[in-house]
Amino acid sequence: MFETLEMAPADPILGLTAAYNEDTSPDRINLGVGVYKDGEGNTPVFNSVKEAEARVLERQTTKDYLLIPGAPEYAAAVQALLFGPEHEIVTGKRAATVHAPGGTGGLRVAGDFIHKLYPQARIWLSDPTWANHPNIYEHAGVAVETYPYFNKDTNDLDFDTMRDALKSVPKGDVVLLHGCCHNPTGIDPTPGQWAQIADVAGARGWIPLVDFAYHGLGDGIEQDRRGLMAFCRSDIELMVSSSFSKNFGLYNERVGALTLVAFSPEAASALMSQVMICIRANYSNPPAHGASIVTEVLNDSGLRLQWEGEVAEMRNRINRMRALFVDTLERNGVRRDFSFIARQRGMFSFSGLDSRQVDALREEYAIYMVGSGRINVAGITEANVDYLCESIAAVLGQS
Repeated sequence: MFETLEMAPADPILGLTAAYNEDTSPDRINLGVGVYKDGEGNTPVFNSVKEAEARVLERQTTKDYLLIPGAPEYAAAVQALLFGPEHEIVTGKRAATVHAPGGTGGLRVAGDFIHKLYPQARIWLSDPTWANHPNIYEHAGVAVETYPYFNKDTNDLDFDTMRDALKSVPKGDVVLLHGCCHNPTGIDPTPGQWAQIADVAGARGWIPLVDFAYHGLGDGIEQDRRGLMAFCRSDIELMVSSSFSKNFGLYNERVGALTLVAFSPEAASALMSQVMICIRANYSNPPAHGASIVTEVLNDSGLRLQWEGEVAEMRNRINRMRALFVDTLERNGVRRDFSFIARQRGMFSFSGLDSRQVDALREEYAIYMVGSGRINVAGITEANVDYLCESIAAVLGQS
């Protein structure tokens, strides 16, 4: 049976890293996969994480299974980070949180939950969105639709068109929204626009699913919650998939969560029971180590302060690289206006380069980026920015 199988296509993002690793060019640059890099091109382990991990290992006495939804103390820490410890959603016990293997795991559990209990519901994704979003929901058996998001002419959010499209989403459907640092565009709604989107959700009765993968990398821990908090109203049911891969650097520990917000604590308990069935049929129960680290950091005031400082260092470096990239392109004689890149937030940017230019950069200059022109700004360093911008200038001159 297996002899008849054909080779599957490489993942459009992770496949880039495999090609990059095989490239022998000393000037190669990887701007594809969404992993933070420091000024030396490394993905560091946070000092707060090292300290928390040492404490966890010192206290550890067992490797027994966690419960299906994970550790209760981890769920409590996640809810406090998302909503604030005194928010009515938390104190009123209207949220059910399960520990998932990464943000991707949380998104997939949400898909299994939708497919199992609301098989007629569709999920609406922004155009464009993270390349894996459609895969997750198609494989979960959820029908996928799209809503407009990006204006290519202005390199900005096409908000009026987006809002009008969301007004047509039927009650009971699910709309996936990027909580901050939109992937791939780096463009987020303003607080006023978030409020308008929440008004549409409340009026229409569709369910927001907030993908909150980059909390802290936009404008700050508190500031990046503005979009999420717009939906924390008494007339809106809500789902949140959160991740600690980026803002804790826990990529290979696979630490995420899915939080569902109901109108009452009774409904939240029913949600938990149903989600547990979905998890049991999938990965049964989650890994413990990374979640223990996150819990330790968030529950210790000293470690929490240290962690927030390390997130700020990441955020500030990314924003410096945005500005440096724009300035260096201009110094290299690029006449096209790339100033919008400095206004975007998070690790990613829609560069405006087309697929032919992306191919030329990879084939001629060993610079790897996604075919859509999305770049990981964190892959830019002071050491490689001149070569990167010289190469882009050369490719644009050939276009």
